[in-house]
Amino acid sequence: MNEQTLPPVLDTILSDRTTPDAVFSDLLPALGEVLKCDRIFLYLYNPYKEIGKVAYCWRRLTEYPDVTEYDWKKEPASLPDEDPLYAAALRTEPSIFVEDIETAKPEVVNKDFERKNFGHRALVHAHLCQDGLLWGILQPCVFGQPRVWSELDRFVISTVTDKIVPLAVDYIKSTQV
Repeated sequence: MNEQTLPPVLDTILSDRTTPDAVFSDLLPALGEVLKCDRIFLYLYNPYKEIGKVAYCWRRLTEYPDVTEYDWKKEPASLPDEDPLYAAALRTEPSIFVEDIETAKPEVVNKDFERKNFGHRALVHAHLCQDGLLWGILQPCVFGQPRVWSELDRFVISTVTDKIVPLAVDYIKSTQV
């Protein structure tokens, strides 16, 4: 069996940085380059208070929308009904790799919702879960064209999400929201 390893730049960030903020700030641009994405954001969520925010957002070009949020907010009760990806995250299902929102099954992606709120064409909805609770979503995406997510992409996302879950939990608990 062929063992995969993280690209050194990601491994260094995940092993050398000491605070969640340092990791997240350095990780998103490096991950964007490794995955060749247009934008990556990190949504953090307090499952006990049911509030969240996009705390970090990296964009390859300024033409891609910055979705950073500075205040924690309660998501609308209707969101899981409108957004099947968010509903899957709340159920702590495995991460979802969407190659094209235009052709994805409606039970997986609400393409009108994605177009209106995010504008991307392909994405990974990577769920940060621990002890049966959602703590965040890491979302690399591509604009303007479909994207086939390779086995290496899937490995990188899986490995990175596993490593940052404890950091997401620490970040949320340390902010006392």
